[in-house]
Amino acid sequence: MQGAAIAFSPSLSLAPSNRNLFVDRRHFQSGHPRFDKFSPSTQKFSCSVNPGGWISRPIPEFVESRLDGVVVRATSDSASAAESPKSKSFVDTLVLGSLLGAWYLFNIYFNIYNKQVLKVFHYPMTITIAQFAVGTALVLFMWIFNLYKRPKITASQLFAILPLAVVHTLGNLFTNMSLGKVAVSFTHTIKAMEPFFSVVLSALFLGELPTLWVVSSLLPIAGGVALASMTEASFDWVGFWSAMASNLTNQSRNVFSKKFMVKKEDSLDNITLFSIITIMSFFLMIPITLTTEGVKFTPAYLEAAGLNLKELYTRSLLAALCFHAYQQVSYMILQRVSPVTHSVANCVKRVVVIVTSVLFFRTPVSPINSIGTGVALAGVFLYSRVKRIKPKTV
Repeated sequence: MQGAAIAFSPSLSLAPSNRNLFVDRRHFQSGHPRFDKFSPSTQKFSCSVNPGGWISRPIPEFVESRLDGVVVRATSDSASAAESPKSKSFVDTLVLGSLLGAWYLFNIYFNIYNKQVLKVFHYPMTITIAQFAVGTALVLFMWIFNLYKRPKITASQLFAILPLAVVHTLGNLFTNMSLGKVAVSFTHTIKAMEPFFSVVLSALFLGELPTLWVVSSLLPIAGGVALASMTEASFDWVGFWSAMASNLTNQSRNVFSKKFMVKKEDSLDNITLFSIITIMSFFLMIPITLTTEGVKFTPAYLEAAGLNLKELYTRSLLAALCFHAYQQVSYMILQRVSPVTHSVANCVKRVVVIVTSVLFFRTPVSPINSIGTGVALAGVFLYSRVKRIKPKTV
C-alpha cells in the first residue's frame, strides 16, 4: 500500500507518523464543493508529523491521482515502503530455512556421535545424565549472562512441570538405550510409531477421538514398522522395546503438557519450559544413575576399560551439545510455524537422519527393510496432513 495524505480535514489525527502531508492551494479555492469554508492558500507547502512536532520541508517528487474529487499523492518514500512486506517475507523465509537446516544438522551429528559413544561405552544412564548436565550448564550460562531472560518460577509451576520432566527424562533415557542396542536407522524407524501413541493417549486422557482419516493413516505406519522389524539385521528386543517406550513417554509429555499446563497466567514460552525441564531432568537422573550404574565416567575407570579418554570425552561432549542445540532449535521453529508444518518437517528430518546414518555407518539394509521403512515414514507424513481435517458437525 502506498502512503498518501488527503487535503486538510477536521478529523485529521495528529498522532506521530513519518508520512508526508501535501497541501495544494487549489483545494482551498472558493467554490470547491468540499472546501468552501477555507480561504485560498497562496503557497504550496509540505509538512511532516513527527514526534518532535511539525516540520516544513520542500515538496519531493510525487505521483498524483484523483479519487472522487480528492487528490491523493504518494511520495517516493512510500514506494520503498511498499516493498518492505516482501523483503520481510524473504528474510523470514531465509531465517526459517536456516533454522530447519540447523535442526537437521544438529540431529544428524547427535545421532552419529551418540552412537559412536554407546558402541564402546555401554552405560546409557551415564550418557543420559551427561547430556542433561551439559544442557543444564548451557541454560545457566544463558541466564547468568542475560542471553535469555531468566524466568520467575512459582512452586505451583514447578509442580505442574514435574510430570513433564519425568517423562522427558525417561524418553531420552529409553532412546539412548535403544541406540546402544540397534542401528540408528532402526531406532528412528520404530520412533515413527509416535503418532499411534499420540492418538491412543489423547483419546484416553483428553477425550480427543480421532477421525477416520487419522485412523487410516496409522495403518501404513504400523505395517511399515512391522515389516522393517522382521527384516532388520540389527534387531534386538531390548532395543525394540526401548524405542517403543521412548514413543510412549515422549507422547505422554505432549498429553501432560495439554492437560496440566492450561492456565494462561502460568504459561511459559517453549524455550523457557524446555530449559526448566532440562535442569529438572538432570537432578532426576542423579539418584537413578548412582543406584543402577554407579560412577562410570571417571578417567580411572575408562582407562581401566581400555578406552580412549580424549575421543570418548570429546564425542560425548559434542553429542550433548548437539542434543541440546537441536531441541532448542526445534522449539524456535515451533514458534514460527504451525504444529502441522512442524510435524511435516519432523517427518522429513527423520528421513534425513535414517538415510545419513545408513550411509555413515554402512548399515546393511535389505530391499524389504527399505520398503517397510518407507511405508512407515509415508504413513507419518500422511498422518501429519490428515490430522488437520476437522470432523463434520451435524
